[in-house]
Amino acid sequence: MTTASLDRQGFTEYPISDVHRLIEPGPVVMVSTFDGHRANLMTNGFNMPIAHGALIGLIVGPWDHSYDALRSTGECVIAIPSIDLAERVVGVGNTSGRGTDKWRRFGLTPSPATVVRAPLVAECFANIECTVADDRLVDDYHLWILRGERAWFDAAKRGAGEFHHRGDGTFSANASTVDLRDRMTKWHHLTR
Repeated sequence: MTTASLDRQGFTEYPISDVHRLIEPGPVVMVSTFDGHRANLMTNGFNMPIAHGALIGLIVGPWDHSYDALRSTGECVIAIPSIDLAERVVGVGNTSGRGTDKWRRFGLTPSPATVVRAPLVAECFANIECTVADDRLVDDYHLWILRGERAWFDAAKRGAGEFHHRGDGTFSANASTVDLRDRMTKWHHLTR
């Protein structure tokens, strides 16, 4: 199909540099690390499931203060906040942990994990204790493959659910849930 025929159908060209905004990444998460001296938090909107089970892809680069802790310890916690924490989560993401105790500044509570040294985030509805499963793509793409080792969930803290960064400072929140489990015949064993 030519560009001209697409234009007649109502399409206009979209900037290739903004394609990540169309393929909305996973939920906004907070990544908790511990460097051996103190815990840190960062906000992350570039993450994805890698496979059924507990393999998770996460983009963390050398521009992130948490990068060195993740590199040296090989572990972190991925905490999933609900939309009611959005302003604090954005605040965490816009503050460097190099000279700031983000836990204290944003009123977040570190809670002991069981497998990793990084703390859970008590205010989040889900926390996944992770170890690095594969770091071969980190140098080229800043992509960490993490293995969930233990997960924690508190339905009472989920509120209106998770939210997603649209790539330009705007967010979309999960609204309603559409239950189509009865139609998921190929994957039915996974929806029970």
